[in-house]
Amino acid sequence: MTQLAKKALVLIGFQNDYFFADGILHSVIEESSKITGVLQNTLTLLRKHGNDFAIVVNTPIFFTQDYSELSNPVGILKVISDVGAFKEGSYGAEVIQELDEFDDFIKIIPGKRGLNAFTNTTLAEVLRQAGVEDVVLAGTVTSICIDSTGRSAIDLGFNVTVLDDCTSSRTPFEQSFYCQEVFPLYATVCHSTDLS
Repeated sequence: MTQLAKKALVLIGFQNDYFFADGILHSVIEESSKITGVLQNTLTLLRKHGNDFAIVVNTPIFFTQDYSELSNPVGILKVISDVGAFKEGSYGAEVIQELDEFDDFIKIIPGKRGLNAFTNTTLAEVLRQAGVEDVVLAGTVTSICIDSTGRSAIDLGFNVTVLDDCTSSRTPFEQSFYCQEVFPLYATVCHSTDLS
């Protein structure tokens, strides 16, 4: 991993409502997460090479108590508001404790209120200030937040890599379909152990 100094690792969705056993949306990604090993593989990557990246950022999503920022939500955002997930100040919205050991180098980028980690955040500016040329994506949900963030990164002039073993989706089929058929249209797809 000699080329990481120009790459940013962008973490998406590593919050209790997805990854804690009692999380409100845990069951949505549970099967795919077990198959890919998203959490353990991401933790291994962070332990081995976290300090080698130009920057590692975490982009948690959270909403106000009444979800007033979501006007007429549909799809996944409607589900989130209907079930009460990712409310600011709630346990479910908190970043998973497994990431605590990396607090010395993970930068939290607040403001994510939707699918794309660039919208309503300073992510693009932070990446440019760090001299980043390549964005490496890890987290969940592959077909939604990972995809929308990846496409936006391309539009902003970054190269994109999606880690197929550090991401998870709603179903194993969806995970495989995006990694094999969708992401290769605009990004590099690889295992975290093959990242360079």
